[in-house]
Amino acid sequence: MLPATSKLCAAISYRHLRNMTGLRRQAAVAISQELSRLACRSPGPSSWIHQVRRRSSLLSSRLEEKPFSEMEMSYIKQGEEALQKSLRILEDQDGWKTETVAGNGDKVLSKVLPDVGKVFRLEVVVDQPLDSVYGELVDNMEQMGDWNPNVKEVKILEKIGKDTVITHEKAAPTPGNIVGPRDFVSVRCSKRRGSTCVLAGMSTTYGAMPEQEGFVRAENGPTCMVLRPLPGSPSRTRLTWLLSIDLKGWLPKTIINQVLSQTQVDFAKHLRQRLARPVTC
Repeated sequence: MLPATSKLCAAISYRHLRNMTGLRRQAAVAISQELSRLACRSPGPSSWIHQVRRRSSLLSSRLEEKPFSEMEMSYIKQGEEALQKSLRILEDQDGWKTETVAGNGDKVLSKVLPDVGKVFRLEVVVDQPLDSVYGELVDNMEQMGDWNPNVKEVKILEKIGKDTVITHEKAAPTPGNIVGPRDFVSVRCSKRRGSTCVLAGMSTTYGAMPEQEGFVRAENGPTCMVLRPLPGSPSRTRLTWLLSIDLKGWLPKTIINQVLSQTQVDFAKHLRQRLARPVTC
């Protein structure tokens, strides 16, 4: 069976046959069946068989997906770029300065990067399991305006595959209207790697959402949130939020720094309140 499977796989490697979905599906099924037979012959399936079978199943499912357009691929790549840039910033532990420390231990730090400007980093622990936090921030993204006073509205403009979305966000006016109405158009992607979830994003352009009257189109990114179970306490979640925003307009840096760091502290408070609410059926 293996020689025949190899020939089938070799056939779909030719460019003029790669678009034959049926043949590709047949190859994936053949690989999966052969791996199952190999597993039965040995005392116990080896780790590589498990891994290849999982990847083969993933391949089979993706064969059914609609191929992405050039524009969709561009947005997916932007989301990946935001994720990689954000993680590189967070991985560099040097140069961070404390902006504020709340009584409950919530901490905001900042640093200035040559190619990005000033970025802010929120470090908090939430007394809720990771899945609950992830669900609120990703699955219920459009409801953020219901519980976060700093957000007026979040609207998903387009979903691309399972991990990428284009969003339009309207920020609520600050007290005293120190910072006027701002809005953002962003590409966001979410990735789950083992017990760690990364939600990343950056500003983008979207033809169907031009600049809106009465709003200054601000820019964000690279930005991300990293969610991890607290070591030794899996029912609690450590949340790290990297924030990078250009609010545009003529605003003193002292005002911008104060607004952004306070925005992060407020976010943690309102997120806890949201997650602690009774679940209604």
